[in-house]
Amino acid sequence: FIKHALDNNKDILAAAERVEQMRLLTRASKSELFPKIGASVAAEYEVENYTDEGHTEDLQLDLKANLSWEIDLWGNIRWSTRKAAAEYLATVEAERAMRMTIIAEVATAYYELMALENELLIVNRTLQTRSEGVELARLRYEGGLTSETVYQQAQVEYASTASLIPAIETKIEVTKNALKMLMGEYPSFELEYARMRVLDREIPSELPLGLPSDLLTRRPDLREAEQNLKAASAAVGVAYTDRFPKLEIGLTGGWENGALANFLRAPYGLAVGEIVAPLFEFGRRKAKYQAAIHAYDIARLNYEERVIGAFREVNDAIVRYNNARKATELKNALREAALKYVELATFQYRYGDTRYIDVLDAQRRYFDAQIGLSNAVRDEYLALVQLYKSLGGGW
Repeated sequence: FIKHALDNNKDILAAAERVEQMRLLTRASKSELFPKIGASVAAEYEVENYTDEGHTEDLQLDLKANLSWEIDLWGNIRWSTRKAAAEYLATVEAERAMRMTIIAEVATAYYELMALENELLIVNRTLQTRSEGVELARLRYEGGLTSETVYQQAQVEYASTASLIPAIETKIEVTKNALKMLMGEYPSFELEYARMRVLDREIPSELPLGLPSDLLTRRPDLREAEQNLKAASAAVGVAYTDRFPKLEIGLTGGWENGALANFLRAPYGLAVGEIVAPLFEFGRRKAKYQAAIHAYDIARLNYEERVIGAFREVNDAIVRYNNARKATELKNALREAALKYVELATFQYRYGDTRYIDVLDAQRRYFDAQIGLSNAVRDEYLALVQLYKSLGGGW
């Protein structure tokens, strides 16, 4: 399931495309550090007819190569490159976070599906027992050993149990469809999976209570927030250095002539050094710089909040997992006690020492105990999945 989902889930595929997009944009940003070389081929034919000068014609042919280079005096381009690199790494971590989320969601859907199928198995098994009870009650009623009330009680219990099946089957199909969607498939896709028995648990018996904080550095969402913080810091550098003059150097060389026959005999050359500086922009660049500082503060506070939230999620996940294990042990003990209650009530009823209503009560308690144990095991697995997710993929 997980491998199929990681290969076909649409959200993961979209995240991978965003990573590739940002990688190429980062590459484009780095190229700004190097000179730009271009070439131009042009032909210009100009006709002029001024009032006092008469009609003139002018043909000009150009073949030129040009080189332009912005000298990164204040680090504006370097800051832009750092910003692009941080944004790229943020998308990488976002993809990893997405993959981890999909893994957790697939595991959650699988364990919920197993719990529902186990619940359906319990209901069908109980329904078979109820059917046998109805038949026994009918025979005893027709034989004059019991009243019709006992027979009707048995039928009510049978019908009550049977009425649970449609709702469970609906939940199973809905869960299967949710699992198929996570795998990037249509509802018609056939799922093939191994069914898990309710007590086949291969999960850690103990977890360390004091987890070192360096485990949180493995969380991709925290690393994403860290890269966003770095990008915001680089954006401050870009806005700050954008307030200073820029030095651009341009070189152009080639040929320029009005006749093709003498074209290569007319070399052309031009060297330009240009300093561009803002004069009066009414505080526009200063305002952008101050806005970038506030954006950095927002990213910093978001990162700090994410870290605090991560510690809380880990602590909550550990508490839930430990309590889920305790609940499973208690539910298992309850099921064993309920089973003995059923056996004892059935034995006493056969020998006339108790009423049939007591047998039905014991069967109901045993049925509820089985469902409770199945749900407790499911909750234990789900708590383990959440712990896996909160720790960034393990411990």
